[in-house]
Amino acid sequence: MRAYTTDSANTASIGLLLNRLYQKIERTTPQDPHPGLIIATHHFKKPYPLVHEIDLLSLATLGLLIQFAYPSLSGYAKFTISLTMMRSYGEEISFTTGPAIPLTYQDCEFIPKNEVYAQISRSLMKYAEIYDEDNLVRLMIRVYMDGKKMYRPSLSSEERDSTLYSINEHKPYAVGLLLVRPGKEIKNQLIDTYFSEDHSLILDSFEERSTKVLFDFLKRILAIFRKEKSAFTTIYFHNFSRFDGIFLLKHLACHHKSYKLKPLVRNHRLYEIAVYSGKNKFFCFRDSLNLLPGKLSDLAKNLCPDLGQKGSIPYDEVKLSNLVSMKKSLLDYMKQDILLLGGIMQKAQEISWKLYNVDIESKITLASLALSIYRLKYYDSKNWPIHIPNKNEDSFIRRGYYGGHTDTYKPYGEDLYYYDVNSLYPFVMKEFPMPGGDPVWHGNLYPDKNKTLLFPTGEFVGVYYSEELKYAKSLGYTVIPISGYLYKRMESPFKHFVSTLFESRLEARKEGNDALAFVYKILMNSLYGRFGIHPKSTVTDVCDENRFKHLIRKSEFISCDMLSENNYIVSYHSTDSDYWNPPKNSAVQLAAAITASARIYMFPYISREDSYYTDTDSVVLGQPLPEEVLSSSVLGKFKLEDRIMKGYFLVPKSYYYITIDGKGVLKYKGPAKNQVYPEWFEAQYTDPDRTEKVQVSSNFKVDWHSLNIRKKDTLVKLGIKLRSKRMPVYHSDLWVDTEPIEVTYLSCLNNVGKLLIQSLRNEVKQLKIENHILKEKLEKDKKRGRT
Repeated sequence: MRAYTTDSANTASIGLLLNRLYQKIERTTPQDPHPGLIIATHHFKKPYPLVHEIDLLSLATLGLLIQFAYPSLSGYAKFTISLTMMRSYGEEISFTTGPAIPLTYQDCEFIPKNEVYAQISRSLMKYAEIYDEDNLVRLMIRVYMDGKKMYRPSLSSEERDSTLYSINEHKPYAVGLLLVRPGKEIKNQLIDTYFSEDHSLILDSFEERSTKVLFDFLKRILAIFRKEKSAFTTIYFHNFSRFDGIFLLKHLACHHKSYKLKPLVRNHRLYEIAVYSGKNKFFCFRDSLNLLPGKLSDLAKNLCPDLGQKGSIPYDEVKLSNLVSMKKSLLDYMKQDILLLGGIMQKAQEISWKLYNVDIESKITLASLALSIYRLKYYDSKNWPIHIPNKNEDSFIRRGYYGGHTDTYKPYGEDLYYYDVNSLYPFVMKEFPMPGGDPVWHGNLYPDKNKTLLFPTGEFVGVYYSEELKYAKSLGYTVIPISGYLYKRMESPFKHFVSTLFESRLEARKEGNDALAFVYKILMNSLYGRFGIHPKSTVTDVCDENRFKHLIRKSEFISCDMLSENNYIVSYHSTDSDYWNPPKNSAVQLAAAITASARIYMFPYISREDSYYTDTDSVVLGQPLPEEVLSSSVLGKFKLEDRIMKGYFLVPKSYYYITIDGKGVLKYKGPAKNQVYPEWFEAQYTDPDRTEKVQVSSNFKVDWHSLNIRKKDTLVKLGIKLRSKRMPVYHSDLWVDTEPIEVTYLSCLNNVGKLLIQSLRNEVKQLKIENHILKEKLEKDKKRGRT
């Protein structure tokens, strides 16, 4: 067991810590992006410090503050800590440790440094156990203030160089627009296009030409808005959240200051940009991917196959020097994408209106569309009212909301069967009981660790759905309820919703209406997740200086950057300790019950001795399932997805197999997924600890601080991480099986709970003794010829 402490009586002297810190730092670089922000970074050298070295890292953070922040502060100030780590399997990840930590009180007086140091330690402590043995590559502070920073000596040439942005920033060179009207043929409609190099004679720099393209695009949208005289216009992009929307948001914020922007950004996902002039909403940009998940090519195949296929372009070959020569192919590719997206949205809107009288343009996400349809057509609020949890209820129950069960049991097999369940979550929503009515807290139910979902042996404490605990008890687990919320056990309120949509989907498939069948499927599968939506999310606002000065004082303020003069992008948590404003219809007890019931349903199949691999609604087995549980069209039954000739199942989300007809199927979750090949799985199975370093390119990496999209190259250690969920079992040095991890996690128990666990241990010990005595007696009786 590792102990983490910041008590000076239990740590090395400050002098020794400082010496060790200096030995670890390769260089320190400050930046001054704008008057209200200071950035300073320690770059560490090998051997890197470990994340659990709390005292060392706390001292390093305070050192940055003393050197670069305190001498320059004016007004109210806060700072955040960002860590860049090298994971054990080679991936480099960066994250901010939490909301910003105040450096001053509300009256702008400095908070004592020992209190700031304690806050730093607490912030770092949260990640010590999660990333125990991982290495720290960089530690960065971002210091925000609502005054203007005071004088600091000029930066050295090395420090100035460190502030330069990457030269691999992306800029748009073409944009297009298609006007889509309900019921009107779009196949031969004109698509307006705007191309940067058309302005090369009058604008010298590419950046100016790129900006001109976006100006002309927005000018055309305004012209359509005024001509059509509609309430407002919605413009859809596919993957707007992670690409097009970033360009547009920054362009609007920096170059169209007469407009008021209301971006809807949650957890670094851009859902919408609404553009206002005064109080009038002109138009909004949205992501069609949030409403219709899937690749553009697959959506087009289902909803508008008559419009042709999605094209392709060689992205790596597109350079500033050959934009003119590639103009036709680039614009043709873009126009086909626009045509397909127009056809997809038009067809989806037509189906939604015809079936439910719901306009998809009124909804931003598929989950919200499914919920609207459910409430409109299927929800019985009188007989089955859905309780919206308060803050205490939500916080407690959410600890018991786990996802699907993904595990590797046997790493290699031949002649296997890969099965999928037909619509697992909708099936559970239809057939399993649900928690209903208002919950009642019971704090005295007895007697009558990490962030990965484990299925271990041992002793552990957590929050679980009662039906899953009952099932665990039937398998031989000993369960002691301590406290919890009790609901009424009621018939599912989703029976009619699921039955109707599933039957309608089957009927549409029989009639050959793939578009309608697709819509029924995605609606049926999208409802459950809406109930589990988290009330706390990261919100991003684009605002003026006054709004920034208000937000920086919020307890949940995270970060801020200046986009242009009097234009800031600010991130903060949507809820804090003083105010509870959850999303409407957030009922986490339903989402937790659905996922738990799904795990119960799958357990008899994934716990078989011949089970090789499982991922939520699928299982790979060594022997076929009986005919009575098989069907390709019955809700909740299994369908044979593949017959496997041989397969490697190394870790969750990482497998490769060859079907009996010679088709290869490969899945790998990780940054280097494009560099994994069949031979790699074979080599990795033979030597599971084997690693290799590969370069991974991220072509479109979003920097949410500056709203830039860059290309980033990273060196990654490619391998698999064993022992995180199950322990490998070897036979003659060959990896043949796995077994559950043994867990003891009782630290969250109070004294009464710990006494209960000790009492349970004593009871189990006594039962083992009695069982042993009984076995001996039976053996003696057997020898004497008794029965």
